[in-house]
Amino acid sequence: MKALELKDFHQLVVVDRDEPMVGPGDVLIDVVATGICGSDIHGYTGENGRRVPGQVMGHETVGRIAALGAGADAYGLAVGQPVTFNPLISCNACEACDAGQQQHCPERTVIGVNPSIVSAFAEQVSVPAQNVVALSAETPIVYGALIEPLAVAFHAVRRARIGAGQKVLVIGGGPIGQSVILAAIQEGAGRVLVSEMDPARRALCQRLGAQALDPAAGPLDEQVRAAFGTLSDTTVDAVGIKPTIAGALEATKFGGVVSLVGMGSPELAFNAYRVSTEEREIVGSFCYNNQDFRDAAAWVDQGSPVLAELISREVSMDDADAAFAGLASADGTAGKVLVRLDSARNN
Repeated sequence: MKALELKDFHQLVVVDRDEPMVGPGDVLIDVVATGICGSDIHGYTGENGRRVPGQVMGHETVGRIAALGAGADAYGLAVGQPVTFNPLISCNACEACDAGQQQHCPERTVIGVNPSIVSAFAEQVSVPAQNVVALSAETPIVYGALIEPLAVAFHAVRRARIGAGQKVLVIGGGPIGQSVILAAIQEGAGRVLVSEMDPARRALCQRLGAQALDPAAGPLDEQVRAAFGTLSDTTVDAVGIKPTIAGALEATKFGGVVSLVGMGSPELAFNAYRVSTEEREIVGSFCYNNQDFRDAAAWVDQGSPVLAELISREVSMDDADAAFAGLASADGTAGKVLVRLDSARNN
């Protein structure tokens, strides 16, 4: 099969790899499309230390079942079904897994991050049947590649306890911020603002249902007060650098919640008085649990036309390296770029 290998940092090449083995309880998937995640970009450049040369990355994916390993049919799956998969593999036996918090599992591994797993930037991938989620044949299949980032957003919104009627600020209008806008609306937020520097991303976020703010237009807290009449109830920082966490604390009401889902910097300094004396909470959010993933999949499976707004373009395997390089250099792409892995099979 064909796969995209990270030959070296800043270099993806199309290579031939052996087809994956399908063990008991596994599902072989013919990959249709895989989204380029921000963490993949950081892996491509070598910035995050979580990807290594020789690896086949990819975890935001959709495809069709090609084969079932022994016992996999017990999960109600059938060859030919459109599916996605939850890339977080947990032990299903520890205290965290028993509590439904699989993202806390000490034995967890992630498809697309673990270098020993040939992941979803390949024509085929083999995954545990318990991680596979069947999708409707009526919904555009590429929407399935949006489920994973939307699951991240659902989890962040739920960690922040966003609910009916709340005034929500999202900092960062990239793909995760865009997904947070949709998740906040689905969870009942009354109004959503998004602070984003790039005008194309601001326009996209407005099409998703948020009111866009330009952080260069003035202090963020003043812009939020002007829009809401008050500070935000909850702020989701989808960037995660010193200026954005500072802005989040300033723009959130006393006693409000700041959800930190962006990981732009491994260390952050902030004004502790904004947290202690004004009783704001900072809530960390990473990945998702199984329920968040299935809820995101169920919503995507309804086929809302707004999902098309999240996809900026699709590229072939041959054009993937150029797409990665462009995204790494901030080429102005507003939304998600999908790599099509099914083109060779369809030719």
